[in-house]
Amino acid sequence: MADNKAKRGGADRALIAISEPYEVRYWSKKFKVTPAKLKYAVKKAGRSAKKVEAYIKLQKHKARDRALISTKEAYEVRYWSKKFKVTPAKLKAAVKAAGRSSKKVGAYIAASKKRARKTSAGRKKRR
Repeated sequence: MADNKAKRGGADRALIAISEPYEVRYWSKKFKVTPAKLKYAVKKAGRSAKKVEAYIKLQKHKARDRALISTKEAYEVRYWSKKFKVTPAKLKAAVKAAGRSSKKVGAYIAASKKRARKTSAGRKKRR
């Protein structure tokens, strides 16, 4: 699909014409992205439908990867330990217990800190 409706050959179908609203709708639906994301992808990758599709898949993969914690990479352990204000050993234990999702690990660490505060407060009252 491209802007010349008289040309309907294979080369014409492999290109995305952002200036045509019906093409933006078609390709947005095909790639399951918003029209704004499609336009940005075309701006970054070019008009080729294959290149745009590859660019969109790469961006989705990167976004999914950012939310996961890898304990095999030392730089990630340092980063997440600093972010959650825990030791690397506690971070690794939290990842093992809660899974690789940064949101779940954050919630697990917050809950364990809360439990630790409660038990230490209970000990102080007994003394």
